[in-house]
Amino acid sequence: MNNTNENCALRLEHVSKTFGRILANRDVDLELRYGEVLALLGENGSGKTTLMNMISGIYHPDEGEIYIGGKRVVINSPKDSYKYGVGMVHQHFKLVDVFTAAENIVLGISEKGGFKIKKSIAKIKEICGRYGFQLDPEKKIYEMSVSEKQTVEIVKVLYRGADILILDEPTAVLTPQETERLFAVIRRMRDDGKSIIIITHKLHEVMAISDRVAVLRKGMHIATVNTADVTESELTDMMVGQKVSLNIERTEPVDPKERLTVSHLSLLNKEGVKVINDISFAANSGEILGIAGIAGSGQRELLETIAGLRVPAEGEIIYNDPKTNEKTDLRKKTPLQIRELGVRLSFVPEDRLGMGLVGNMDIIDNMMLRTYTGGRHVFLDRQPSKNLAEEIIKSLEVVTPGATTPVRRLSGGNVQKVLVGREISSAPSVLMAAYPVRGLDINSSYMIYNLLNEQKKNGAAVIFVGEDLDVLLELCDRIMVICAGTVTGILDGRTAEKKEIGLLMTKLKEAENDG
Repeated sequence: MNNTNENCALRLEHVSKTFGRILANRDVDLELRYGEVLALLGENGSGKTTLMNMISGIYHPDEGEIYIGGKRVVINSPKDSYKYGVGMVHQHFKLVDVFTAAENIVLGISEKGGFKIKKSIAKIKEICGRYGFQLDPEKKIYEMSVSEKQTVEIVKVLYRGADILILDEPTAVLTPQETERLFAVIRRMRDDGKSIIIITHKLHEVMAISDRVAVLRKGMHIATVNTADVTESELTDMMVGQKVSLNIERTEPVDPKERLTVSHLSLLNKEGVKVINDISFAANSGEILGIAGIAGSGQRELLETIAGLRVPAEGEIIYNDPKTNEKTDLRKKTPLQIRELGVRLSFVPEDRLGMGLVGNMDIIDNMMLRTYTGGRHVFLDRQPSKNLAEEIIKSLEVVTPGATTPVRRLSGGNVQKVLVGREISSAPSVLMAAYPVRGLDINSSYMIYNLLNEQKKNGAAVIFVGEDLDVLLELCDRIMVICAGTVTGILDGRTAEKKEIGLLMTKLKEAENDG
């Protein structure tokens, strides 16, 4: 690698990073040349953002070395990264809403001879003019569109003198027209000698904007290739790898009936952008419907809309009650009424205690949370909840001194078992389980898969949102693939190919095999 030192703006050698037992990056070698756009491609959890956070000073590598301009550097903080000319624009913007664009851009900079806003505005306008940004430096952040806020973040790193820019999923929140404008700006920055890393999942964007593509898989650097020399299909192969056999039980569905029918569902976010776009599908009793998609493709919003936590702009959500055979429009029901019908959402977020469980309460009280809202027997009868807590502790092997232990004292994985176990214990007719094995070890993961299979055998319609394609292919009867809020395909879990799902996850095209 050393023979290309002089042409390298940035070089990583043997970089590794672990978080507890989780290996985020392993022995990564990577090069970014002067005046190029390098796309960083990889599935959820492949280590892309962790790797970039090490370059931008948020994390420090456990092993390995970073070189900038051929010189070895130690980056311990974002301030260090700015010193070496590195600027990262994160997915979630870090702006002060009541400040203007200019005030945000200069925030935290000490200017020689004191701070002069007019001088700063002139410099901001010069940067905007050079690269083609559309930005009013005196406009307040709270008055801006998402695209304008992103522009402020990019100008902010350029103002600080960044020659190496890292853009994390920059198009995730943009319309196609805004994406085109951003790409025009990126090309101008590249032509001006800037070196740019763009993290994206969208293959058509990789092909359109990058000079080279680096592919990460399970924390390792698989290859870096010239964009002009590869096809989207070859990139997908590199990204998802070969199918791994996991030996998860999958029984044939018995007498499947439509339990939940979603038709032409659309949802807008606060900015008026469609995060769910015309989604239609059916979830059947006695089967597991998997949902595959890159993180942020609308999976969470879809499940929350079905559960009544979000109000859709268009479409129907019809529930077919197995007890009465009546059809109910869930759009007309409150979240509590939807739960009482037997439609349960078990969502395992990054912050497990922020959603669904109360950290200071013990396991028994967290079981009782389901019944508080009914106002019945709240203080009288803890026995059923105590029995349930003890059953979950035993069947899921929750590591805890006992059922009266506060939930906040449990490890993340054990909190997760309590969260998932509680929803499953209510014998739902529709169980939506999102990321139920995130962060769990292999044994605990198999326990959850077995629980989902038991629900399927009991006649529940199970909707499973997962991150691991190998698991989806072995566990699910059908797999619905979502890309950017749109269904790109519904496949048979027994015959679907990993590569086929990978392509559908990263490429918008008309829904195929709709069944």
